[in-house]
Parts: sequence; structure tokens; C-alpha cells
Amino acid sequence: MTYELRDHTADVAVEATAPTLSALFASVADGLTAASCESIPADGGERFTLEETAENREALLFDYLDRLIYERDVRLVLPADHECRVIPPGDVAGSAWRVEASARGVPLDAVSAREVKAVTYSEMTLERREGDGGGGDDDGRGGDDDGRGGDDDGRDGSDDDSGDGDDGAWYAYVVFDV
Repeated sequence: MTYELRDHTADVAVEATAPTLSALFASVADGLTAASCESIPADGGERFTLEETAENREALLFDYLDRLIYERDVRLVLPADHECRVIPPGDVAGSAWRVEASARGVPLDAVSAREVKAVTYSEMTLERREGDGGGGDDDGRGGDDDGRGGDDDGRDGSDDDSGDGDDGAWYAYVVFDV
């Protein structure tokens, strides 16, 4: 799973790839964290959980990222070390896409963070790309150790995000207002 920050006029964009939709959501959220702060302490802060629902994948990604910004403002923490599980709608009429997620809330007074004001739909892309490996084991943070011990990045690559598998990688491009 990888992400890169991209300059975007007065804004910042996150471009991410991952082998599963769940890992992609976590990578974009990690990119949001990186856009907010260059150096994040490896420890400190308590994990919190959240859940969002939406009518489609794009709206779910938007709502999830918007919720992370809200949690930052309400809890006075920088959400980091994201873990996500994206659940496609079931066969029941009216069911929606859902994300169950957690993040480590690093106290804002422990970091020098710039304010990311909002996620935007401007140029937002969320798609599956055929034949792309999804960035391998790179989690976009540089180095092999993610600070949680072991080789597991905390993102379950076995989830079924409506067709996840060996058919390609997920790709996202999201612009944030700074």
C-alpha cells in the first residue's frame, strides 16, 4: 500500500494504491495524516474507532475522510496509523456501503501540524486498475517497520471488497483544502 502527496494549486492531493479497497481507504487516510504533519511520533495517543455508511464507494471515502477531520477537531488529536474494513452493501434493499475503522489519536499538542480544512470531491478518483500490483508491501511511510511489530501492517488483505483479489489494485486520488 502506498500513497504520495501531490501539490495541487493552493491545496494538497493524496494519490494512493493498494491491493484491497480496505487498504486503500487506510492508505488515503495515512496520506491525510502526512499532509497534516511531517513527523508523527511512533507511540502515544489512544486508538479510537468510527463507522460511516454511504450509498457508494466514493461517497464512503469522502465521508470517512471528512469524519477523520471532524474527529481531529473534536478530540484535538491527529488521527494516525489507520486501519479500515470496507463492507459492501448486502442483498437487502436499501443497504449501504460501510467502513469500520480505527486510528491512533496523537495529541495535537505533541506535533506541529498544519490544518487540513476539508476533503473535496474536486478531481476525486476511486477505481480498480487491472494488472496493477498495488504497491507491494510498501505502506508509504518509508522503511519496513510500521511501528506495530511483526510484518503485519494491520490491514487485512483477505477482505472481500466487492471483487478484491488478484484482478488488479485499487487507486484513489483525493484533493484536500488546506
